[in-house]
Amino acid sequence: MENLEIAAALKEMATLLEIKGGVNPFRIRAYRNAVRTIEEHPVPIRKLLEEGEDLTELPAIGKDMASHIAELVNTGRLSELEAVAEEVPRSLVEVTRIPNVGPKKTAKLWKELGVETVTDLAAVAAEGKIAGLEGFGKKSEEKILAAVERYQEREVRFRIDQADQLVRPLVEHMEADKRVQTLEVAGSYRRRKETVGDIDLLVQSDEPEPVMKRFTGWSQVAEVVGAGETRGSVVLKSGLEVDLRILPEESYGAALLYFTGSKEHGVALRKRALERGLSINEYAVSELADEESGEEGTTSTTGRELGKRIAGRTEEEMYEALGLPWIPPELRENRGEIEAAEKNKLPKLIEQGDLRGDLQMHSTWSDGKNSIEEMLEACAAKDYEYFALTDHSKALAMTGGMDAEKLARQWEEIDELVETHDEIRFLRSMEVDILAEGDLDLEEEWLERLDVVVVSVHSRFNLPEKDQTERILAAVRHPHVNILAHPTGRIINERDPFPFDLDAVFEACAEHSVAVELNAHPSRLDLKDTHLMRAKEKGAKIVISTDAHRVGELDLISYGVEQARRAWLGPADVINTWPLKKLLGFFSA
Repeated sequence: MENLEIAAALKEMATLLEIKGGVNPFRIRAYRNAVRTIEEHPVPIRKLLEEGEDLTELPAIGKDMASHIAELVNTGRLSELEAVAEEVPRSLVEVTRIPNVGPKKTAKLWKELGVETVTDLAAVAAEGKIAGLEGFGKKSEEKILAAVERYQEREVRFRIDQADQLVRPLVEHMEADKRVQTLEVAGSYRRRKETVGDIDLLVQSDEPEPVMKRFTGWSQVAEVVGAGETRGSVVLKSGLEVDLRILPEESYGAALLYFTGSKEHGVALRKRALERGLSINEYAVSELADEESGEEGTTSTTGRELGKRIAGRTEEEMYEALGLPWIPPELRENRGEIEAAEKNKLPKLIEQGDLRGDLQMHSTWSDGKNSIEEMLEACAAKDYEYFALTDHSKALAMTGGMDAEKLARQWEEIDELVETHDEIRFLRSMEVDILAEGDLDLEEEWLERLDVVVVSVHSRFNLPEKDQTERILAAVRHPHVNILAHPTGRIINERDPFPFDLDAVFEACAEHSVAVELNAHPSRLDLKDTHLMRAKEKGAKIVISTDAHRVGELDLISYGVEQARRAWLGPADVINTWPLKKLLGFFSA
């Protein structure tokens, strides 16, 4: 059992306990804290157990929780979860995923209206039964019905970090077989989209039969959908579907290009091939036979006979056959990449090594799990030139947010640390809430003293678009504001972005030298790639930050870099690739 599956079971346990009610809230919180630890741990928990490691040394993992985790890894089940599920329907967990419906509302809907599934929820909302419940009302009912409709239309997709957790062990399993000569994961996974629906696994091998058996026989396979000589399909225990194709060397590059996608990129390449008297498919680039010659050969997708095979071994030679340089997978969405490649104007994309610092993170002074010193030392270990500590302001009371008095005490600790740590520049900062009217949740005199002022929306997501836009614009125009964090407020697969005029905000950010954050946490990746492209078009600069709440989350910066690459961003577009002097100059502009 992989980390994602362990975390899912513990998250389900916490949710069911909350729905059940009458449970010590600290017990529920213990499960949720453990979920975060497991989800973000870089090493598979099963490996830690195999090596005899003590799980209680992990953050938020006590003796009982360690026992639960070990049971999940060793048996694939959790007896305590099964016991709770006899009292509370497990299907209610899915109900809690509907926007505007959490565990407490789900409990009320279940106990008073008999709702057990999302289908049940849709039915009672359509019948007008929710409006009469205490704590709901007509508007709430309408929002729930609309949210259910969107949810039911939504394709089941895994976040890219979740896909990583499931795919990497499979890759290790397959590559351990010497008969696997080359292996690549294609599809949207290779293009590093924020979510993936399924996985395309491409293997080069001269011995397909034993390779296929190794694939279908993996311990994490729940169902074998099909297993031919060179093509197989399985569903993992996690629910992720994986397709395997075993290919000869001469076609491997063609297949990799074809199955990486996107569909739109492939269509554009096929059009380009036809214009040059060529055919491109998953096997090769070939010449189209002279229609008048009557030469016989393989048939193309257009029905024309194929002539001489030109390329197929590598992606590079496939693109070369079409008169193009190799195009990075992240750009293959038919957004102008082919035209740019033709003119040798593909951008120099940002790389993780370009980053000089991280400008959003939290410590134990608000809702972080590590001390200031621990966060500092972790950033220094990454050879960062600078970092910003951005604990929450007081409006976010649930996080232990800071008022001016608490901020002053924090600075006393920072002053002491700075005296003993000169390996990295410490930027005094705060994540300041944008209040409903656009005011900032910190007094002016303190805003002025901060090195970096990060602002964000954490409440009133339901404001009308016009009001939400004015709220954000007011904050962006404030003379001391430097960064607009996680601008749309979305949580992937959980919370939709709140509406506001993106273009107006991006233009204001450009005008007032406010950077727009790309929040690198894979649950957010806020902004999306297309929004980042719009921000750049409007002249706004980007900052890639982790929003780390513990040391391990600093590594999530890689997901932000991948998202930035999909948006065609280079180092010059991202302010935390700049040296400190230039960065501070931008903030003071």
